[in-house]
Parts: sequence; structure tokens; C-alpha cells
Amino acid sequence: MPITTCIFDAYGTLFDVAAAARQAAGDPSFAAIKDDWPGIAEHWRAKQLQYTWLRAVTGAHTDFWQVTQDGLDWALEKTGHDRDPALRERLLALYWELQAYPEVPEMLHTLKNAGLNTAILSNGSPDMLDGAVQSAGIWDVLDDSLSVQSVGIFKPDARVYDLVGQRFGCAKDEVLFVSSNGWDAAAATGYGFTTAWVNRAGDPVDRLPWTPANTLSDLTGIPALAGV
Repeated sequence: MPITTCIFDAYGTLFDVAAAARQAAGDPSFAAIKDDWPGIAEHWRAKQLQYTWLRAVTGAHTDFWQVTQDGLDWALEKTGHDRDPALRERLLALYWELQAYPEVPEMLHTLKNAGLNTAILSNGSPDMLDGAVQSAGIWDVLDDSLSVQSVGIFKPDARVYDLVGQRFGCAKDEVLFVSSNGWDAAAATGYGFTTAWVNRAGDPVDRLPWTPANTLSDLTGIPALAGV
């Protein structure tokens, strides 16, 4: 079947999750993290993901904003910046306004001009996703933002991927699913989607029962994979 629907993970795929720490580090008020911001960003993201997995397997679901705050608190303590409440508040505020990667707007416009469905499928809560989409200025090239909040469990549970067919009425093999998380792209492959892993960091392939169908270094090649 030809691809009719392109679905994107949000954080790390469309939106640069390191941007909040990087921007804060450029503010003279937070010069203390000038050298530490890459570590803060890395620990924050790692714990954010780990907490989603742990909450999924233990049935302790919560809003993604809580997970995001918990991950940041761990990262700030790990890097010795946990006694700066102003820094914490600034980082959280910036997370609502994450920058999109440079190639995102043109890529999405190309897909929409070709008549494809486009949407986000994310662990993010609806209000978080709305803030990021509005900040990036890409609301006009997305048909929807689908959140795990409607099913009460984080990725990679199959009920999350079910949201795509429920929303667009498409078969699994009509979907190109794109994620910067290797485990997410792998799980979506096992679910039945055609997948693309955006491996910006050049990481090894995760040792899982499935592997992404395609691996790219950025999003510029997505229209070609979708047959555009």
C-alpha cells in the first residue's frame, strides 16, 4: 500500500530537546551552567524516558509534564544545580517553547502539499504539544497532535500506536512512522508501521526483536520515503 499518513514523534524528532538547556546557558543570569548544560540536557532526557518506561510497566501512569519535571530535578541534582529554583523554573518554561529542527517546516509543507496526512504521536500531554507546535509555527501543516494521555499509558504500548488508525482510518501499512528514538521506531516496526529512525547522534541500533525499516541522519529524506 502507498503511504497516506506520516506520523511523527515530537520530542527529539521534530523538537530539539536540548534547546532549553542550551538557551538557558546563554543567559547571563544562568552562567553557572555555561559548561554543564550538555550534561543537564542529556540526563534530563534520559530520566524523562526512563520514568515513562517504569511508569508504564508498573501501571503508575501520570501526566508527561510531571515526568518532565521529575527528570529535570534528577538532572539538576546530578549536576549540582538543584539549589537554584530560578534555573529550574527557567528550564521548564523554555521546554514549553522548544525549537523545531531547521528542516522541519519545509519537510512538513512538502508532505501536506502532496496530500498526505500528517500528525504527531507523542508521550507529551496535549497542552505541552500545543505549546511546542505553536512556538514552532507548524500548526498549519499538522492535521492533529495525538497524545498518550487519551489511553493512559506511555509508548511503546500498542494502544498508543492504535491511536493512528483510530484517528485517520488507515491501515498499518499506509503509515510512515518517524522517531528519533530507536526503541520507538523498532516497536512501531513490530506493530506493523513502515518506520524511519532519525539517528542524529549516530547511535548503534537497539538490540530488540525488531529494527527500524529506514535510518536517516535528519528529516530531509522523509518525503522521499513517503513516495513524494
